[in-house]
Amino acid sequence: MISLTFYEFFAGGGLARLGLGPQWTCLFANDIDEKKAEVYRRNFSGAPELIVEDIHRVTTDMLPGRALLAWASFPCQDLSLAGKGGGLRAERSGTFWSFWNLIAALDLEGRAVPIIAIENVVGLLTASQGRDFQELVAVMTAQGYRLGAMVMDAAHFVPQSRPRLFIVAVKDDVTIPNSLTTPTPHATWHPFPVVRAYRHLAPSTRDAWIWWNLPSPERAPRGLHDVIDLEPVGVSWHSPEETQRLLSLMSPVNLAKVRHAQLTGRLHIGTIYRRTRVQDGVKRQRAEVRFDGVSGCLRTPAGGSSRQTILVVEGDVVRSRLLSVREAARLMGLPDSYWLPERYNDGYHVMGDAVVVPVVAWLEEHILRPLAMSIAQIEEASVHVSASAGHSL
Repeated sequence: MISLTFYEFFAGGGLARLGLGPQWTCLFANDIDEKKAEVYRRNFSGAPELIVEDIHRVTTDMLPGRALLAWASFPCQDLSLAGKGGGLRAERSGTFWSFWNLIAALDLEGRAVPIIAIENVVGLLTASQGRDFQELVAVMTAQGYRLGAMVMDAAHFVPQSRPRLFIVAVKDDVTIPNSLTTPTPHATWHPFPVVRAYRHLAPSTRDAWIWWNLPSPERAPRGLHDVIDLEPVGVSWHSPEETQRLLSLMSPVNLAKVRHAQLTGRLHIGTIYRRTRVQDGVKRQRAEVRFDGVSGCLRTPAGGSSRQTILVVEGDVVRSRLLSVREAARLMGLPDSYWLPERYNDGYHVMGDAVVVPVVAWLEEHILRPLAMSIAQIEEASVHVSASAGHSL
């Protein structure tokens, strides 16, 4: 039986591991956050393979065996629109380099990882006027990898708008099945920012580019009504005064959405983010609501503005409250059996920093597993040939 093995860097609560599925064996996992590590251990039978350590201090001696895949969802704070724009050389997002040094060191030891999967915000494509992405691609191709990037929005799989960039790289001696690539970009997974970033690459790195052939999902995701509890656990409904204050922060356009929902007389569930907008040269806090059956992108609870609010409208009744941690977990594609910490911010932080499980599962099914199986089968056949040759001697 072929064994599919992987290393999981920046593991968080292990959502990438869940997306890869039980056919994959985790040889090593790493995160710096002890609270996230507790969640990981609780959900993966103690996870003795998890090492809680700063990635700068991780060495190849800690990485057992040889893995077919290395998954890395490195910090996005310096690359996201909400961050300070420090880029790939800043403190948080710059941890990519420590990860990549480990990959390069494994290569030198004869333990090269044939498949690399990297996940981050779409802002990686444009950070530092596109230079960060160009540098990342350059170091990967210089190490002997071919690669391609895709933007996958979680809204294809769950009721959450969460576009993320996924880079899948393979060692240049790997034979890629023809069915996994396409000669031209796919409209769903290769939007203009990806095509533009590709065009700005140096000719030598463009030669190593792959347009991955990922099919579009056929099944529509669950709606927001399927995720939200009318009797939530762990959060309380706002007082009428709190709800009214929230409505007072809405622009006429957003208030009109609420009024329209009321006029239908039906139950409507919306989501709200508080944002700072400039009006007449003055920064004002605004509450922006959507009733399209999809939530906004979950973020870590760095402040009140980044915690998502639920607005329930049914005729004249309008109620509001924070999104519960369990609801946030469902928006990330997790089953209710997934263990979550009791403290609200701890659980919400794990969810806001994670990757959506069904997105990883789709990538695993259609790209990662076929690649890994092809590599494993070739290596297994090579071992059998070597063994047969040894017997004949």
